[in-house]
Amino acid sequence: MTSASSFDNIDDPSLPQLQAIKAHLDLILIALEALTGLGSDEMLSVAEKLGLTEILSDRITLWRLRQASPLRKGKGRKKLDVDEARAMTLISCSLAAQQQFAIRNAVAQLEKSTSLKLPPHREPIIGDYLDRFNNLYQERMTEEDQAKPDAIQRLALKLLIDLLFYSSQLGSRRLWVALFERSQT
Repeated sequence: MTSASSFDNIDDPSLPQLQAIKAHLDLILIALEALTGLGSDEMLSVAEKLGLTEILSDRITLWRLRQASPLRKGKGRKKLDVDEARAMTLISCSLAAQQQFAIRNAVAQLEKSTSLKLPPHREPIIGDYLDRFNNLYQERMTEEDQAKPDAIQRLALKLLIDLLFYSSQLGSRRLWVALFERSQT
């Protein structure tokens, strides 16, 4: 399993960068939820297995961390610290690794529809994923952050492909680097 040492040689993000990081971490978890139906119980179980219960011990703490996203309705918390961001990265990648078969299957269907020049939503797994992602996104994000359906679909599909990379053995390092690089732009 990947540990905090996966983050060696990566600078700690600044406060503005943490804003972008926490938003993207929440989107990754929404994508995992939409694809696999994972919920807070699975997230807390992984936190326990990874020895992260000091940071993420219960549903309320998890809710507060997820509500830290600046895109969320009813922002429950204004900040996310570096240790919490790293813990959420490890949890997200561990969950993705556990769900690697489902992720690979969905990406294979996406590749198939793309190669046949068919709309992705016509593939059963992709269609269900897009519907659930859209519903979760619409339900949880603020009105000013509500994107058009096409933009939400593009985001969902990009996150699905990203999950494939984050489910690998080096997934947590890849995600942390991607979060850090994305927050710099």
